[in-house]
Amino acid sequence: MSPAERRQMMLAGPIVPTILALAMPNVLNVAMQSLVSISDGWFVGQLGIVDLAALALVFPTQMTLGMMSAGAMGGGISSSVARALGAGNRAAAEAAAAHALVIALGMSVLFAVLFVGFGRAIYGALGGSGAALDRAEAFATVLFLGCAAHWVANSMASVLRGTGDMKTPGYALVATALLQIPLTGALTLGWFGLPALGIRGPALAAVISFALAAVWMLSRLLGPKAALRLHWPAGGFKWAAFRDILKVGLIACLVVILTNGTVLVVTGLIGREGDGAIAGYGIGSRLEYMLIPISFGIGATLTALVGTNIGARQYARAQRLAWTGAAMAGGIAAVIGIVVAIWPELWLGLFTADPRALASGSHYLSIVGPAYGFFGVAMALYFASQGTGEMYWPVAANLTRITIAGGGSLLALDQFGWGVSGLYACVAVGIIAFSALLAFSTTRRAWTG
Repeated sequence: MSPAERRQMMLAGPIVPTILALAMPNVLNVAMQSLVSISDGWFVGQLGIVDLAALALVFPTQMTLGMMSAGAMGGGISSSVARALGAGNRAAAEAAAAHALVIALGMSVLFAVLFVGFGRAIYGALGGSGAALDRAEAFATVLFLGCAAHWVANSMASVLRGTGDMKTPGYALVATALLQIPLTGALTLGWFGLPALGIRGPALAAVISFALAAVWMLSRLLGPKAALRLHWPAGGFKWAAFRDILKVGLIACLVVILTNGTVLVVTGLIGREGDGAIAGYGIGSRLEYMLIPISFGIGATLTALVGTNIGARQYARAQRLAWTGAAMAGGIAAVIGIVVAIWPELWLGLFTADPRALASGSHYLSIVGPAYGFFGVAMALYFASQGTGEMYWPVAANLTRITIAGGGSLLALDQFGWGVSGLYACVAVGIIAFSALLAFSTTRRAWTG
């Protein structure tokens, strides 16, 4: 399909077939990334409960890297490109691509400084101590020193998605994920004559795989047949182009911080119960984190579709696209949540047989799992909101969520004596409130012109 045909489909094609056609490569990519996440937990689980606790400590910051580079700042990049192309301004779209690469490199430096320079303090504050803390720091050092690979790969993938090209980034990331899974096993456990790096193995495998994906993405944007060419901007780098990306991307990064803040607060509170409880909650919350990339499979498509239609001033169509995609993502997440609430061992058993971890994870999933459908709707609408270029309501929705989940959890434990059950109930109520506010936001000015 030519770029012109793809743009016409985005502006006038039937809604459900258009979403499905564009989302399929993303969904396939998400499925593979989910397998990567599962395999990381499984391989590390072979090392023992201490290493699994270390992985749980790092997991929120590891997911922050992926969520910010692909979904948050990546959404700002995709939105900027899509809105420019929707308005028929190819030069602005190409300028956005060049500015996106500069932002990616700057963000990779920031992440390295933060999570390598202050990693031990961060993971210690989450309840890590002793050998678990040492191994969490080792994992984070490898991952974040090499995080430019993630930032460049995901940012250039977002440029391509903004043009409506979901196949190139989707298939590139699928191919590198296929490499990452066996490479993780080899580097963690010492297969094929490679060194057994233990907890460092999954981190190094991720850096190598994303570096290959970054090269793949750059080659498609620099080639002579590129739908959108990556080149030095004709007028040089300008603040206006940075601002168009950052007004969505930075606020979306704040949303990621708030989203992760909820898990960090709960992790810290659960840390009072010891390594087994942290490991169990970490495995349970890992599934919630995986719902984000599942929603991203549809959501990245919604960012481009909504952005293109907002750029073309087709507001009613943008709303219909958002709600159709949200229904799809919510339905998938609801099925997953109900299944793991009834049979938590289907998920938990993939990672551990430790009875303390299984009890903690089962308790979490039985209470929070039924709310996952709302989480799927909320995340799809969040990605769709990026396409509008305005992010005030997603921030307000996330602030509400963390207030209910974090503040409510503290009250449940320290004031009302509701225990861990009350804590998990507050997490579930926070998810429902998050969804409700984002649903309301689609009736506001950014969506109606």
